[in-house]
Amino acid sequence: MASTYLRHTEGTSATDGKKFTFSTWLKRSKLGTDQTIFYNYINGSNFAQIYFRGSQKDIRYFDRVSGGDTCVGTTAPVFFNDINGWYNIVLKVDTTQSASANKVQFYINGEYLAFNFDNVPNTNQVLTLGSAGTRTIGSDNSGNSNNFDGLMSYVALIDGTAESANIFGETDTTTGQWKIKTTITPSVAWGNTGFWILKDGNSVTDQSGNGNNFTAGGNLTKTEDCPSNVMATFNPLYPHNSTFTYGNTKCMSGSSGEFGSVTTLPMTGTGKYYAEFKWTNGSYPILGVCDDIGLGLKTNVNMTFGKTGTTGSIGFKSNGSWRVNNSDTSIAGSFALNDIIGSAIDKSTNKIYFSKNGVWSNGSGGWGSSTFNAAVGAIDVSSILTGDMWFWGVGTDTGTANQIWEMNAGNGYYGITAVTTNSGNGYAGAEGASKFSYQPPTNYHALNTKGMNQ
Repeated sequence: MASTYLRHTEGTSATDGKKFTFSTWLKRSKLGTDQTIFYNYINGSNFAQIYFRGSQKDIRYFDRVSGGDTCVGTTAPVFFNDINGWYNIVLKVDTTQSASANKVQFYINGEYLAFNFDNVPNTNQVLTLGSAGTRTIGSDNSGNSNNFDGLMSYVALIDGTAESANIFGETDTTTGQWKIKTTITPSVAWGNTGFWILKDGNSVTDQSGNGNNFTAGGNLTKTEDCPSNVMATFNPLYPHNSTFTYGNTKCMSGSSGEFGSVTTLPMTGTGKYYAEFKWTNGSYPILGVCDDIGLGLKTNVNMTFGKTGTTGSIGFKSNGSWRVNNSDTSIAGSFALNDIIGSAIDKSTNKIYFSKNGVWSNGSGGWGSSTFNAAVGAIDVSSILTGDMWFWGVGTDTGTANQIWEMNAGNGYYGITAVTTNSGNGYAGAEGASKFSYQPPTNYHALNTKGMNQ
């Protein structure tokens, strides 16, 4: 969301400000800064928020009533540094309980998380977070401070009851992981001020039936990346002189020096994968592929794919050549700014293919046909990428400033520009849950959790 927030001013009194439940599914894009999840403002003496603390890497709930810090507490020291998966965060409040531990409870992906209090609410205390006010998702009341950077889905508040986490999610009997419930059914009712937004998309229309609709400040976009199907993005835990925006789908260089990053999700096993990339600024770009040996599991990776000493990686350059150990071989025509470069990887045969705007490499210095042919234009990397996990990556050969790569691993966007082909529906990978500008080859999947499990 970054510079986007959602807002609703509630004019109806809460059913019961002593009991309420807040839930959201979210995927983080940035770490290390304070980021607001939910904020409620009545006046300068009555406001409350749930937020990630950047320095302590925990979640804090702060509730001020009549100028006093009525409830202040944080989750136990758990590091919320996963920028690939989705979290389900549930805050369950019932101040009618006598025991402090029962008054305010946090659940993360269905698991109870101990809450450390600085201030415990009094028994039967009416709290600001559950009261009527100006409610903001993803920012404080100003709309431009401590904004949440990432994705949100299925944001809900139930007014009047303290619900268990299992009305928002459930444990998958096969994988043992917490998965989303696409229907939320409160045990009693939604209450006067309850709401449910961002259900299956970017709609801010209240799905609870209360009509508590929100409005968006900034650009609110819909992505195929969701709690039930996680899309690959660039990985800010493996940067090199890079910053990231738009849910980590846009990678930008600093003022100088080589830059780049790799994908969060790996290509494993014998799968077939497809993704699209767009170089939108700079010079001498490289679209790379590396394995887990080449990556070296470093936190600051030198993204100079295929250079001497960069074992376990290749680089596809804008002049149409691919580079291994500083040796170039011409396989395709050149590409330029804003061309959409497709990459298909067949791990069962250790072959890599590249396309430009839907036309595939002919393997001998030009672009051939829009019809994919596994016998043409293939790069055999069986002796180069020997690790089990492979990653797409981007970078450059030069040290110039303002280099930019954008990636669509199936989420349907380049930055904030939606895929417009095929009447705006894009073309899906074989897993059926992705949107690309061009049709992926038959049996090639997007790099998302559904595609990885095919």
